[in-house]
Amino acid sequence: MATEPSEKSVSSASADGNQIVNNTPAIAKTTSNSSDPSQSSAPINYFQDDEEAQTNDISRMKTNESLQEQDNIARILTRRSTNRGPIPTMGGDRDYPPELGDQKIYQVDFDGPDDPNHPHNWPLSEKLTICAGLAVTTLTVAWGSSIFSSAIVYITKIYHVANVVGTLGISLYVLGFASGPVIWSPLSELYGRKMPILLSSFLFTCFTFAAATSKDLQTLLLCRFFAGFTGSAPLTVVAAAFSDMFGNETRGKALLIFSGTVFTGPLLAPVVGGFIAESYLGWRWTMYITGIMAGACFVYNVFFLKETYHPVILVSKAREIRERTGNWGVFAAHERVELDLNTIVKNNLTRPLEMLVVEPIILLLSIYSAFIYGILYLFMSAYPIVFMEGYGMGLGVGMLPYIGLVVGQLLSLVAMMVYFEPQYNKKLAANGGKPVPEARLPPMITGGIVFPIGLFWFTWTGNYHEHVPWIVPALSGLFTGFGLLSIFLPCINYIVDSYLFFAASALAGNTFLRSSFGAVFPLFATFMFHGMGTNWAGLLLGLVGLVLVPVPILFMKYGKRIRARSKYAFVLN
Repeated sequence: MATEPSEKSVSSASADGNQIVNNTPAIAKTTSNSSDPSQSSAPINYFQDDEEAQTNDISRMKTNESLQEQDNIARILTRRSTNRGPIPTMGGDRDYPPELGDQKIYQVDFDGPDDPNHPHNWPLSEKLTICAGLAVTTLTVAWGSSIFSSAIVYITKIYHVANVVGTLGISLYVLGFASGPVIWSPLSELYGRKMPILLSSFLFTCFTFAAATSKDLQTLLLCRFFAGFTGSAPLTVVAAAFSDMFGNETRGKALLIFSGTVFTGPLLAPVVGGFIAESYLGWRWTMYITGIMAGACFVYNVFFLKETYHPVILVSKAREIRERTGNWGVFAAHERVELDLNTIVKNNLTRPLEMLVVEPIILLLSIYSAFIYGILYLFMSAYPIVFMEGYGMGLGVGMLPYIGLVVGQLLSLVAMMVYFEPQYNKKLAANGGKPVPEARLPPMITGGIVFPIGLFWFTWTGNYHEHVPWIVPALSGLFTGFGLLSIFLPCINYIVDSYLFFAASALAGNTFLRSSFGAVFPLFATFMFHGMGTNWAGLLLGLVGLVLVPVPILFMKYGKRIRARSKYAFVLN
């Protein structure tokens, strides 16, 4: 009788490393397959019993072997199933067929570092076409979160509710950002980047139009939540797609574009939405316009978005070879990976929350980024209080001061692209092309100092509207906007560079806390600014910002030592 084939694990884990796994040194320690027929009956153990054992298998040594890289992506995404019972029979009273021998000769790979099918080697024009569609898709989702602020004043009058109830339309939408990645992150690891983006864009379009046509308040609020939930895929998948196409030296610039869309979208939307809401079109058209934008992005991505996830590209390559040659033994490492409920719960709920609590790097940086993200959405209430209530501006004109924040963010993008990124690339080259997490932090220190200055400036000048011209608090946005982006982007990059294959779980915990702050801050903003006064509310927020300034300094000094003691973080020497 032929020997029994070895069991293969078919339960897969999550999105770990979805943003950086293809841009970091491959794992050097792999399980070899013997081609000796005498050893063919021995089980081939490709997978670890648990993820703690996986981390012990990860070598910090540099290697460029792509086959090893693809194997280890599959290993990290997959854990061994236990107690699965006996192997099923072949049926028809047949014996098991003989094993194929060395499986490596059947495994597809890229044709070296210059393979034109590898996303890193795609023509620049093709990358820009894809990036443009993904950037606008992300901008549209972020846009939808805050354009609702222009409709709140009308909704409260129509449905006879308090302002805080109308603000739920923003808070529930942002709350969807916290819960959506539980679905979209593992889907992007299993099926690639294109499918989640297209599905998300389609559902986001549907729920946005549903909100625009809602007949009662509860339907409106529910549709707003599901629009945020289903539309959140770009916030987690687009950064991963950018990382698929760009290496360590250029990834930072690509992520600058991504971060710019995440932060400028919520600030541009109220400016446009204010004029739409007070025009003959009415407040519902703030959501109709968003739905039209989302639909256009969906159509664009259907025609121009290509799959960028390296393992899934190899799956397509293996499928084509099997179909055209008839050799059913050809396979890609990623075809071993599947998804199960236990893994989704562990990797997208349990582990991110565990890392958020026990990892000091993730905890402190998540608190910092969550605070500034909360302030971003707090401005949806604070700016109307200062400029509409204080200076008596109308809805459309009263939203124009947000442009100061946008200009500040653009200045931050220019500073990081022109000065900080080249500085980081020099340190990256000196470290043999391996990430240097602490080199990401200098712009965060600069932003941490500038940000509270902008808060003090805005609130203490805006409080005395009888004596201070409106342009003075409006110009504070140059400092606040600069600080927002200068803090956020290095924070995310530092987490990615520190946790590598566990970066997705680390970012999931960060996203959960950040979106929670973004959902809650608008709810108390009005009470805070009215109850304490604009100046004293700003003083409190500015002091919190000052307290957080030492966080990047702490990690610049002790970050490497902290990472060395962590069971999830990496130190690449």
